Amino acid sequence: MKKPATAEKALELRERAKKNKPKFVRQESWRLKRLKKNWRRPRGLDNKMRRKIKGWPPTVNTGYRGPKASRGLHPSGYREVLVYSLKELKGIDPKTQAIKIAHAVGNRNRAKILAEARKKKITVLNVKEIKEVVKKEEEEEPEKEEEVVEEEVEKEKPKRKKPKGEQNSDGGS
Repeated sequence: MKKPATAEKALELRERAKKNKPKFVRQESWRLKRLKKNWRRPRGLDNKMRRKIKGWPPTVNTGYRGPKASRGLHPSGYREVLVYSLKELKGIDPKTQAIKIAHAVGNRNRAKILAEARKKKITVLNVKEIKEVVKKEEEEEPEKEEEVVEEEVEKEKPKRKKPKGEQNSDGGS
């Protein structure tokens, strides 16, 4: 088999190979309810799957791998880079690499990273629409006024009367 010249061809080859690849299942998972279908390597001495006996499901092999050029590529054709901070954007090549912002990054830093990536024309694979950082002072003042009004309304409510059995709590008649 010839080596693919570009990443696009490699991605196409990978997709074609993926269609022919079987769904690898754990041995006996179709018979026993307690076993999930998640792949586990068969290891028994007399195991039929390990021995590759006819009629048993196929096992995982190197022959099912995709082309070397497409390994580690995102389906978009870019190589993924996980980014935690603004400093890490410096070494990224926008033509071949795309970034994924790490899960642990907060909203404020995420917004900064997105803004910087837009300037440098870097593709972001896990974009979430984030409202840009707004001054906290503007948001907090109206909220405080609303809370004060709600508290005043609660004070005006009359107290609930106790049921007849609970009125004499001191034990007397």
